[in-house]
Amino acid sequence: MSFPFFQYDFLQNAFLTGIMIGLLAPVLGVFIVVRRQSLIADALSHITLAGIAANLMLGRNVAFFSGLNPLYMGMVFSVGGAVGIEQLRKVYKHYEELAIPIIMSAGIGLSVIFISLANGFNTDLFNYLFGSVLAVKESDVWTIFFILLLVFAFVLFLYKELFVLSFDEEQAAVSGIKGKWIQFLFIVMVALVIASSMKIVGILLVSSLMTLPVAASIRLANGFKQTFVLSVIFGETAVILGLILSYYLDFAPGGTIVMISVIILLLSLLWKKLRSRRKIAINQ
Repeated sequence: MSFPFFQYDFLQNAFLTGIMIGLLAPVLGVFIVVRRQSLIADALSHITLAGIAANLMLGRNVAFFSGLNPLYMGMVFSVGGAVGIEQLRKVYKHYEELAIPIIMSAGIGLSVIFISLANGFNTDLFNYLFGSVLAVKESDVWTIFFILLLVFAFVLFLYKELFVLSFDEEQAAVSGIKGKWIQFLFIVMVALVIASSMKIVGILLVSSLMTLPVAASIRLANGFKQTFVLSVIFGETAVILGLILSYYLDFAPGGTIVMISVIILLLSLLWKKLRSRRKIAINQ
């Protein structure tokens, strides 16, 4: 009997999309966690929800929006939210962390208004909230593939600059690194990845895929590059196992992926604890 993911087009689309997201989310997530900006993913996911809800609302009355993939409107709002965060960080120079809850609050508020104007929840919106393999189309696969190429080109060419900025912004400024532009481009990349991940993981859970694999890898890695590698391995493991289990057990894919990420994190913490005890026992 052949594997069902290679039998049906919608499962192939979900599987390919999941593999790309499992690669993208941890790669950017490493920099987000190191910068102590983990909540940025939550803020942008909520503003993305506002974009999705706005598209669904407009689609009820405007023909153009009824035929438009809501993912694109979500990306527009997500990038707009990313720009908003950067602008607010400049306004609140001594309280930069305020930018994140401000944008998150705006996203939640707009989402509630647009959802109410669209006459409440429907199946499409529910799929975006929690993820659904049935919702992934071939156009989504190509969109995420393009974002994958964009993000990898960005990280490849600006790796050293991103590394320095993540650990020491003052040293980066002294070194002549144009931190403002790089930070701006970085948060735009994060916004695009969050928006593109919604159909598999779901808006309410996408930030978990950017942080949990990184949290697990930090406990086991011996350096920054090793953290990168382990984060990707853990992210891909969570996505692939999550999609397979959600298919056979009829679970929501987003929740399944996140719970596998949690299990991986718990196992990494347990492994670290056991290894520490073993070292203590050997030294004694």
